[in-house]
Amino acid sequence: MNFGLIIVGDEILSGKRQDKHLPKVIELLAARGLSLGWARYVGDDPARIAADLEDAFAAAERDGDMVFSCGGIGATPDDHTRQSAARALGRPLLLHPEARDLILQRMREVAAEQGIPYEPDRDDNAHRLNMGVFPEGAEIIPNPYNRIAGFSVKAGDGAVWFVPGFPVMAWPMIEWVLDHRLAHLHRSEVQREQSVIVFGSMEAALTPLMEDIEARFTGIKVFSLPSVDHPEWGRHIELGVKGVGDGVAAAYRHLLDGLRAHGAELGPELVR
Repeated sequence: MNFGLIIVGDEILSGKRQDKHLPKVIELLAARGLSLGWARYVGDDPARIAADLEDAFAAAERDGDMVFSCGGIGATPDDHTRQSAARALGRPLLLHPEARDLILQRMREVAAEQGIPYEPDRDDNAHRLNMGVFPEGAEIIPNPYNRIAGFSVKAGDGAVWFVPGFPVMAWPMIEWVLDHRLAHLHRSEVQREQSVIVFGSMEAALTPLMEDIEARFTGIKVFSLPSVDHPEWGRHIELGVKGVGDGVAAAYRHLLDGLRAHGAELGPELVR
């Protein structure tokens, strides 16, 4: 299985706002020995959101992927994620009873804070209940910021977890999912990387060595990051291995031996 991330919003694609979710989700996963397998950005287009969610549910069903979707679960005209999720699943939208009760509780709290009457039937308050309308069969994700819940839908051994676009809400909700629903996936061994800067070599010439390492060392991935204008190292390749356990160090030693046998000029070594 993989962890996936879908980030919804025209404001990201237009550049009005810079995405902060991708690096934060990578950080939250890494702290638990996990890593992000894939990510997608999509604007506020209902059909495109539904298509991406169809793919996400299919990956959850087929491979057990756990997918986080950030944004578009509000109740304004530019919020389409809840409706698109229902479309992708072929299910109706229903007012979730727990989400409804939490929204009503929030209304009471706001009324008390502002010293105004609690009027759940007032038009604007009635409209707020739309934020608790989820695809049939959804479960809620608690929101510690303002009680307006997110939701999740299981598919096979995987699931898609829907949270708001606001980082102040989304990130604690994602942490809650990771620690209360996905704690069994945490790994005690954090992924490590070891790499070396290689000068004067071409990727094509080093490819057989990379392929040999992945064939020899189960669970180890080789990466090659070429650069043509690095401010310190100029044209070079950062060549390395990543994985968990003792296999990383063994694979890295094999990489260095192979590079030296190839006659490559080696620069600084990096550990992450």
